[in-house]
Amino acid sequence: MAETATGPDPELLRALRALANPTRLQVLSWLREPARHFDPAVTIADPVEVGVCVSHIQAKAGLAQSTMSAYMAELERAGLVQATRVGRWTHYKRDEARIGRLVALLGQTL
Repeated sequence: MAETATGPDPELLRALRALANPTRLQVLSWLREPARHFDPAVTIADPVEVGVCVSHIQAKAGLAQSTMSAYMAELERAGLVQATRVGRWTHYKRDEARIGRLVALLGQTL
């Protein structure tokens, strides 16, 4: 991620657009500490290692499944989360390396 001759890095802009939505920002915050925000007793995979099932994220956010899936897809396209399939379920966890690079780039840019 770097500034191009025509303006800010497109990946940086995509990430900032994804973070501009309050619900997506909240979900990213929940995923920072998944064991604190999601009941590990009802998960089928380790929420720290594999991620949190989209159905659990959807239930906590109180949004329709289609809306939450679209929100998670946007976070994934922005490189802020990684998706892993476990059976028929998709689990999401933060991409800490990518988030770290984004924070560093913001520090250099702003």
